[in-house]
Amino acid sequence: MSDSLANGAGKIEGGIVTAAVLVIGDEILSGRTKDKNIGYIAEYLTGIGIDLKEVRVVPDEEAEIVAAVNALRARYTYLFTTGGIGPTHDDITAECVAKALGVPIDFHPGAVEIMQARVAATGGVMNEARMRMTRVPIGGELVLNRISGAPGFWIGNVIVMAGIPSVMQAMLEYVTPRLKTGARMLSETVRADLREGDIGTALGEIAKSNPDVVIGSYPFQDENGKANTNVVVRSRDSQKLAAAKAAVEAMLVRIKVELAKA
Repeated sequence: MSDSLANGAGKIEGGIVTAAVLVIGDEILSGRTKDKNIGYIAEYLTGIGIDLKEVRVVPDEEAEIVAAVNALRARYTYLFTTGGIGPTHDDITAECVAKALGVPIDFHPGAVEIMQARVAATGGVMNEARMRMTRVPIGGELVLNRISGAPGFWIGNVIVMAGIPSVMQAMLEYVTPRLKTGARMLSETVRADLREGDIGTALGEIAKSNPDVVIGSYPFQDENGKANTNVVVRSRDSQKLAAAKAAVEAMLVRIKVELAKA
């Protein structure tokens, strides 16, 4: 990977780095293919200190892809796209990204070399369809993967990856060392042993008193078949996280006593 792709990498102390994911493909919207990438990317980025702020799914339509790329790349530190870089006629992500950024697209010599070697090793033919997979917007850098050989690319703050989960994951791992990252979001989970409706008002009061902490409640059915709730407390500041968690735990004790008296 060239030095240009690596520029700006590293941790931003105390800073926030944001991202969006753009999922491209008619097959996702029709339900023929079940997306397995969004959850993986969200968890992965959270783990390295990048906040995933938005996810969009668009069809294989040029106008929709171009509009989404331009909206999301302007709003967030990074835009990750998945899907639409294969060999078929409806794989149009590469040319749409080029159009969004206002640059030409052409066959990338490095991508051609990679695909030729891959085809030779697998006994295939370097035909027109496979050549489509070597087109990269001018100025883009290759994003390699150890699974299929066919590269994605990175141009500006747009990182274009495959839709196949294993290939996408390999591409994400490849770019990780070059990504800017911010302070990691810390998280604690408190099992309430109460229903969500029992704690909703009190939890809202705690949230108002702790503006730098994100507090969410997630209902579930526990091992006894009863309605239960997990309270998740998230913050970049460990002390504020601990204080909010303690407030939640004290609130749960108080409400249990009040319900027992009722």
